[in-house]
Amino acid sequence: MTHVRRAGPRRPRQSDIARVAGVSQATVSLVLRGTPTGMSLARETRQRVLDAAEELGYVPDPVATRLASASNAMLGLYTFSATFPTDVAHSYYPVLVGVEEEAAAQGQDLILFTGSARAAASADDPAAVRRVRVADGCLFFGRHVPDEPIRRLVEDGFPFVYIGRRDEPGVPYVGADYVSASAQVVARLAGLGHRELRYLREHDQAPASTDRERGVLRGAREAGIDTARLVVRTDGSDLDGLLRRWLEEGVTAVVVEQTDTGAALDGLAAAVDRAGLRCPEDISLALLGAPTGTRGRAPGGGAAYGGFDAPLRAMGRDAVRLLLELIAGAHGQTPRRLLPCEPVEGGTLAAPRTRHI
Repeated sequence: MTHVRRAGPRRPRQSDIARVAGVSQATVSLVLRGTPTGMSLARETRQRVLDAAEELGYVPDPVATRLASASNAMLGLYTFSATFPTDVAHSYYPVLVGVEEEAAAQGQDLILFTGSARAAASADDPAAVRRVRVADGCLFFGRHVPDEPIRRLVEDGFPFVYIGRRDEPGVPYVGADYVSASAQVVARLAGLGHRELRYLREHDQAPASTDRERGVLRGAREAGIDTARLVVRTDGSDLDGLLRRWLEEGVTAVVVEQTDTGAALDGLAAAVDRAGLRCPEDISLALLGAPTGTRGRAPGGGAAYGGFDAPLRAMGRDAVRLLLELIAGAHGQTPRRLLPCEPVEGGTLAAPRTRHI
């Protein structure tokens, strides 16, 4: 008796996509490779091909993708945000500037990915993320990253770089050394004579926030400052009561993180204004990251915040260079880079003085 071995389910091919989309296999190849000819096809045609590829679960061969990328000169840029941040007052804007500058310098075109209502309900849906494969490689950034689609990109060998430090294995990134910079800010406050501090951060667990907290705690421990009550979580709505209590406890300086929402910083600034406090005469404020837009000046006098400036523009440029190296196969191990932050003198930090409450 002859036994017939059954093969597992066949991986979908470009011919299958062509059949479902009602186009030629050549058209499918042009669209999925992201060639200039493919990108010039009618939008409806390209969308049918992408929809069919997503429906069938098509995954391109990473070797073929690498070979095809040599002549495409197209890089993807994807953000895990509800809308793409193009406002100059947005904290991500310097990243975009750096990416665009370096891409132009390297002779690369950019494809912007923001998710599609036809493909997914949100920009972090796996279906939306997989669309980046039409580019040679892709840059990702945003505070909150979906694990599954990123894991699949790692497994498939698709070239990509995350802008910002990540914890996931195998994820290449260019980030900022927030730990060292935050520790240095606390050391500066300690050098001015501050012994009772509070560190204000938001509730999420983004790596950038975690790194800042690690740095603040390191700096406090190295300066001999008590860390028992140092870290305070907030959504920005409870700062009036917190500020009053801190003053009663003898707090003379508050360190706050800068995020894309600015919730902690905005809440603190408003509470300081409502309390009629002057900065730094009544309280010192240190900001971990450069403020943007209307947050550029501190309350109670309008001085520029002291702290540090994150190298966002440099991160964007370096990420483009690293992505091109990965596309060319220049790295055997996962490359990860942390850039130094620039200290900012500002006008919100001063030696504490005795207050009468």
